[in-house]
Amino acid sequence: MTIKLHCFGESGNCYKAALALELSGLEWEPVFVDFFSGETRTVKYRRDVNEMGEAPVIIDGDFSTTQSGAIQAYITEKTGKFGGKNREENYEIFRWVLWDNHKLSSMAGMTRFLVNFLPEKHRNPDVIAFNQGRLKAAYQLLNNHLEGRDWIVGEDVTNADISCCGYLYYPEPFGFDRADWPNIDAWLTRLSEQPGWKHPYDLMPGNPSDRA
Repeated sequence: MTIKLHCFGESGNCYKAALALELSGLEWEPVFVDFFSGETRTVKYRRDVNEMGEAPVIIDGDFSTTQSGAIQAYITEKTGKFGGKNREENYEIFRWVLWDNHKLSSMAGMTRFLVNFLPEKHRNPDVIAFNQGRLKAAYQLLNNHLEGRDWIVGEDVTNADISCCGYLYYPEPFGFDRADWPNIDAWLTRLSEQPGWKHPYDLMPGNPSDRA
C-alpha cells in the first residue's frame, strides 16, 4: 500500500518528512494541502486529517501520525534508515532533531513566512530582525559543529541532517546565505548529492509561482 503524505511544497517541515520518505526508498505519494487558502484551518481538515490543524501528516494503512520528527522516527522504525549505530548516537540524533525544531526550523519557518508570504503592510521589521538574530546564533552553532564532520551525527545521513536542512534549500530570502557558513554550505551540498535527493519544490506540490 502506498504511503500518503499530506504536505505542501512551501513548508520546510513537510519537506523533512517528504525527503525522509524519498531517501528511504519507500513507495509514497504527496497529497496536496492548500495551506495558503486556509485548508488546515477548516473543520473538515481538523476532523478528518489532523486535529492540530497542521501539515505534514503521514498515512500508512491504518497508521497515521503528524509532526515531522515523529514521521521521521516512523520511517526509521519501518526501514532501519537514518538512525544511529548505537544508543548514544540515537540520543544524539534525537537531541539535534529537538534542537532544530525549537531553535532552527521554528525560527527559519516563521521568518521566511514574515519576509515572503505575509502581506508587506503586516511585516514588522523589529520582529524580523529579532528572529534573524536568533537564527544567526543557530547557524553559528551548526556551522561550528560541522567543522571536520560530514554529517551532524555519526558517519552517514541521519534524521538529524534531514531535520536541520528543512528550510535551508529554499530560494526565498529570509537572512540565510550559504556562502556565509562554509561548513553548512558543504554539508548541504553533500546531502543534495545523495541518491534520491530532490529540492522541496520538485518533491511536493505547491510553489509560490502557483499563486503569482
